[in-house]
Amino acid sequence: MYILNNFEYFAPETRSEALELAKKLGSKAKILAGGTDLIIQLKEKMITTENIINISGVDEFKGISCEPGKGAVIGACTKIADIEYSEALRKKYPALSFAAGEIGGPQVRSMATLGGNSCHSSPAAETPSPLSALGAIVVISSKSGDREVPIEEFILGNRKNVLAEGEIVTKFVLPEPAPKSANRYAYIGLRNAMEIDAVNMAVNLVLENDGETIKAIKLVMGSVFPRPLISEKIPALLIGKKLNDELVEQAAEVAQSEAKPITDVRASAEYRRDVVATLTRRLLKEAYAAAKEA
Repeated sequence: MYILNNFEYFAPETRSEALELAKKLGSKAKILAGGTDLIIQLKEKMITTENIINISGVDEFKGISCEPGKGAVIGACTKIADIEYSEALRKKYPALSFAAGEIGGPQVRSMATLGGNSCHSSPAAETPSPLSALGAIVVISSKSGDREVPIEEFILGNRKNVLAEGEIVTKFVLPEPAPKSANRYAYIGLRNAMEIDAVNMAVNLVLENDGETIKAIKLVMGSVFPRPLISEKIPALLIGKKLNDELVEQAAEVAQSEAKPITDVRASAEYRRDVVATLTRRLLKEAYAAAKEA
């Protein structure tokens, strides 16, 4: 039987109150936003805690600001469903919107939060890959002030991140997409829905003014390494060139060479490497075609 251990429950309503509680309780507290990961871990006795701080009622930690020319700011407690259905985010950052729409089912997306998906720090998490490809910054707050960390540096490994005692992730900052750019996301799982990704991948590609030569590219792989894995070889291969079938095949091979997957219940390491090649081909072609029309 799944029975939660006894704990003290706090529901702050302001940023100041939440940060004060986080400072006071430190390692003796867990932060709850949506609870779709935390409550399961508590029920299954994977973790225990003396206190829970529910920050879902803090308005300063919620909402989407997406103004033309100013990128986007997304509160850490913003529901995944709100990201999925945001027209402004879908237009600027389709990779993130699509990834959000593939998390769990509608009930999960209506409760889960963007901050929770990153703080859980699962190698198979959906949103860290597109967030990384898009250059997202994680804003971490405490009573001492704020600090900013790129998403790929925030996650250290399986369920490990850089959060220190008394700190709370409060928002994500995304830069404005560059002209002549496009971003895309794809994944493979055992099923088409309600599944943890066997592999996921996000690409952000920028073209030169000629609309054909690749100016910049960032390809990020998920579920093939303990944290989002940014390809170092793809930019070296593609920047300064016009994409063609030969380059696509070379890119698929180099991405495979960088991936370091494991074998588990969802897929073998060999299968994951094959998927990396397939997703690389697909996303490069899709992003390149979209950037040419941007």
